[in-house]
Amino acid sequence: MPSQPGTRPLRRTLAASVLSSSLLTSCSPAPAPAPLIPRPLAATTPSAPAPRSSPYRKALTRSLHRYLDDLPGQLSVSVRELSTGLSYTYNHRLRTATASIVKVDLVVALLLRAQRRHRGLTGWERRSAARAIKVSDNAAASALWSAIGGASGLAAAHRELGLRDTTPGPGGAWGATTTSAADQVRLLTALTSPKSPLSARNRRYVLGLMSDVTSTQSWGVSAAGREDVALKNGWLPRPRDGGRWTVNSIGRVRDRHGHTYLIAVLSHRHRTMGAGVKAVEHVAELVTKALTKAASRR
Repeated sequence: MPSQPGTRPLRRTLAASVLSSSLLTSCSPAPAPAPLIPRPLAATTPSAPAPRSSPYRKALTRSLHRYLDDLPGQLSVSVRELSTGLSYTYNHRLRTATASIVKVDLVVALLLRAQRRHRGLTGWERRSAARAIKVSDNAAASALWSAIGGASGLAAAHRELGLRDTTPGPGGAWGATTTSAADQVRLLTALTSPKSPLSARNRRYVLGLMSDVTSTQSWGVSAAGREDVALKNGWLPRPRDGGRWTVNSIGRVRDRHGHTYLIAVLSHRHRTMGAGVKAVEHVAELVTKALTKAASRR
């Protein structure tokens, strides 16, 4: 297995379970390149047995293991189907930099702050939120970071949302926030559940922004279903990883069978952005197909 100069090949832990870089603010978002044919990322044997193991989980874990067996790097995925409650998480211990997926988090934190003050968003806040999510504008995200009170404001929102694994980035480096795939599904749940601390109106507002991202940024978890997609992607080469790419995608997708999925795919140390995009899309499609098949057998 190839490795970065001066390092040993990474090994990955994985686990299937039921759900219960550092981006500098001066970076500007770049459109996704034409997808390249990737090689799979590396994987290792499970670190712990999966609770309530089932045939579809075992088969899906084997499929992911085969796909992710040849290259260095790490990938985690977490998914939940809303109507059946079926769920799956792979490599639950992985924590990656969020890159631009944190922009959803920033907008949610802004809305929670406004709710506590019993007001709607100002015109400036709405414009900044729209630019941060629709076109992944970094200046708008930096302005939102300041508006919510920086790291402490984001951490307060995380406590309210029940996020367990997400740590705000240091200083003004909001994209250096670290997270898990399971936490990103918890964030997506806050956008879709009536039990969310967000009002129904604010949930619809954020999903509306995520449903209207610019076409050059509509890759990622959208590969799991094109009928109804609300997503946000994050991507950047990280100096600490030798210039290799972090590529993340989160969203709510509905497939042609009528199944609605909340899905987060996080990954890092890809040799190219295109390889990362292809890996994220393949895994998103693989896990949702497996859950759709499992649902049909119920």
